[in-house]
Amino acid sequence: MAEQGQNNFRDTIGTLDSEGKRAWVFPKKPSGKWYTYRKYVSYVLLAFLFSAPFIKVNGNQFLMFNVLERRFNIIGFPFWPQDFHLFVIMMIIGVVFVILFTVALGRIFCGWICPQTIFMEMVFRRIEYWIDGDKGKQIKLSKMPWNGEKIRKRVLKWTIFLIISFLIANVFLAYLIGSDRLIQYITDGPKNHWSTLVSLAIFTGVFYFIFAWFREQVCIIACPYGRLQGILLDNKSIIVAYNHKRGEREEGRSKFKKNENRESIGKGDCIDCFQCVNVCPTGIDIRNGTQLECINCTACIDACDSIMESVNLPRGLIRYASEDNIEKKKKFEFTPRLKGYSAVLGILTAVLLGMLFLRNDIEARILRLPGQLYERKANNIISNIYTFKLVNKTSEQIDDVNFKLLSHKGTIKVVSHNRFSVPKQDLAKGSLFIEINNSALNGDKDQLKIGVYSNNKLIETTTTAFLGPRSYK
Repeated sequence: MAEQGQNNFRDTIGTLDSEGKRAWVFPKKPSGKWYTYRKYVSYVLLAFLFSAPFIKVNGNQFLMFNVLERRFNIIGFPFWPQDFHLFVIMMIIGVVFVILFTVALGRIFCGWICPQTIFMEMVFRRIEYWIDGDKGKQIKLSKMPWNGEKIRKRVLKWTIFLIISFLIANVFLAYLIGSDRLIQYITDGPKNHWSTLVSLAIFTGVFYFIFAWFREQVCIIACPYGRLQGILLDNKSIIVAYNHKRGEREEGRSKFKKNENRESIGKGDCIDCFQCVNVCPTGIDIRNGTQLECINCTACIDACDSIMESVNLPRGLIRYASEDNIEKKKKFEFTPRLKGYSAVLGILTAVLLGMLFLRNDIEARILRLPGQLYERKANNIISNIYTFKLVNKTSEQIDDVNFKLLSHKGTIKVVSHNRFSVPKQDLAKGSLFIEINNSALNGDKDQLKIGVYSNNKLIETTTTAFLGPRSYK
């Protein structure tokens, strides 16, 4: 195990030993008020995570992130490649939201909401406690030779981990390709969808690797969010903090002695029991101050409060507090920095809502066929050929679709059928001719306005360029 609690915390992370090798963390099973709250939050988030791809709103999947086809569903609203700018704004809003909460409340996202933490601490770690036992038993088991007991426990644990990783991979795939398509692939059988089966096996392996071996290293090494704390946090941010003024006092911390008045002799309330270190899932000593490994999981708060109660000292030696609150007894205040982030968040949200309000359910694009010039026909008619694409973003089919010229007198002839349908959550494309009398043109390149109608009702307008003979008027 790592030499936790030593003065080398500034030079090395808690999961490395003195030789720079991986030091496996065996955290003690947490318990207490905050852990109970986290369990309730985790149950709700896990239920949401597993159900969101299968919930439908107006026929649309509640959440879907089809990166390959650039199709996204957010709270039941479909976003197509043509709406990618809206999705980008939503992602920026999410980043600003996380930054705002980090400045105000530290790394609370990591401890309470992050899927990595929830799965690791509330699913895989709890299974590990059930099979291997608490901290001491886990250490003993890791040092034990490979006998019948160790093989039995390891096989059982790894099998359960693999099954859960497989379930997570299926849900993850439902977010990527859509739950309907996933269910169809399962119904059809794996032999008809080998590429999907390979993807599923890769995702299962990745999740198993993360939760069975890499574990807290994701938060410490792979995730950049911890390193952002150095930029985002300040003395006014609410974090999981050790009250060093109370814990150390003039004489520092020392072991507990019965009937000792520690305050009168200048000793701190910290009795150096190391329970806050033993329970930490990332292997740090919270008494060393804010560290990038801390995920604000509150396990050290529960452990410390339990010890304080047992020795008749006040709770709250480790608690949610800012450095200014500990040093200067200052209460939380809405600083100019927080006001600035809030203003940016409000502006971006208003812009997004406005763009969503103006967003059409059908999007039309009509473009001239590349490399084609105009054609002169009888009776001074000029004809141009175009390709069109209509995207239906709704969950209902749009029937009896046709085009009409709004800006000029002329005709539009769709190749094959003048009236057609656009399937739900799909697109229709084809070719069309636009014919206009030369006398109605203003020059060699006019801008046309075209209306898209469904059942004789205007549902969308678009523009395109029309080439004609050069005018010498």
